[in-house]
Amino acid sequence: STEQTLMTDIMPSVSAMKHAKKHFESWAKGERRKPTFPLGLIGAKAEVIYQPKGVVGVIAPWNFPVGMVMVPMAGILAAGNRAMVKPSEYTERVADLFAEAVPKYFAEEEMAVFTGGVEAATAFSKLAFDHMIFTGATSVGRHIMRAAADNLVPVTLELGGKSPTIIGRSADKAKAGQRVALGKMMNAGQICLAPDYLMVAKDQEAEMIEGVKAGVANLYPTLLANDDYTSVVNGRNYDRLQGYLADAREKGAELIEVNPANEDFASSNGNKMPLTIVRNVNDSMKVMQEEIFGPILPVMTYSSMDEAIDYVNAHDRPLGLYYFGSDNAEADRVLSRTISGGATVNDVIFHNAMEDLPFGGVGPSGMGNYHGQDGFKTFSHMRAVYRQPGLDVAGLAGFKPPYGKATAKTLAKELRK
Repeated sequence: STEQTLMTDIMPSVSAMKHAKKHFESWAKGERRKPTFPLGLIGAKAEVIYQPKGVVGVIAPWNFPVGMVMVPMAGILAAGNRAMVKPSEYTERVADLFAEAVPKYFAEEEMAVFTGGVEAATAFSKLAFDHMIFTGATSVGRHIMRAAADNLVPVTLELGGKSPTIIGRSADKAKAGQRVALGKMMNAGQICLAPDYLMVAKDQEAEMIEGVKAGVANLYPTLLANDDYTSVVNGRNYDRLQGYLADAREKGAELIEVNPANEDFASSNGNKMPLTIVRNVNDSMKVMQEEIFGPILPVMTYSSMDEAIDYVNAHDRPLGLYYFGSDNAEADRVLSRTISGGATVNDVIFHNAMEDLPFGGVGPSGMGNYHGQDGFKTFSHMRAVYRQPGLDVAGLAGFKPPYGKATAKTLAKELRK
């Protein structure tokens, strides 16, 4: 969809650049820090100076092929770095467009684009960058980190994972259903932050499923010929998703196809898929083991919120976590007792749209973050600077041999409880 591309790929790029352009001078001023007592009393000064790291390597994914280059680029350029970019080989025309457009606006030593397939990406990841940012699958992220380790390159990894969506008993199921449907159907679920699975109270499962189905019908009354709804990226990923569904069915799950106009997808000869809700899931199924990255929504049930929290905590820490409900105490309990890269309450994905909030994962869902000032700091070297006064501070404190009374006095003061 042209509109969805503009909203989710182009607009975030422009917003990130505008935000950085407005604020980068104040970010770059550095910070005064307080010298250890009593050095500040006799003229010592401490500060942090932000310096460019140097050359930053950017490896971008196919699902948002413009934004996943340009949003981190806002922080990279604001911090004064140069950049080398490897777009995804799955979006060849976007990659070629970057290779054509970037030299018109940047000198090669400022920003350079490298196209190509797996071999090019592998060689790119082995370069001795001053920092590298990779967005993509956790499995590939492990290879990126290994390659970076050979040159001790610091990395920012945005990897995704299985982002849970917890529906509290107090949630408005119709409203939650529509918001979950929007987040799950956007880009056909091919978003690292898409709600990966639902957790709902057992006695409210049917109501919540109906809420999601109604949300899909309102947003996408038709699917096959509807330009607002996109396709799975290619046949390989289509087959992967169909394999997840077949595996779940074989292991006892109930599949609910959400197809508002009852269209014939089997005869469509394409890679579009309707949303499939999967009930009665368990951890033996691939839909509960792998990041789905497509229009499949497993539903788990819980008897108590503690049970839901325990399930989330027993699995890899996700990139996003979503809670729906009007019970603020319960929301705070979910947030305080779980760990995720970010979280949104009473919606999905939207914490990523906040330019002044850090965006990134934790554990298997990634490391490091960017966006706004946090991105500026990620791509900057925080250089500590101490300015010594003219006095012989070391001598006055007894830090110089031969050690004596001044030394004993300083040690006695600093080592007491």
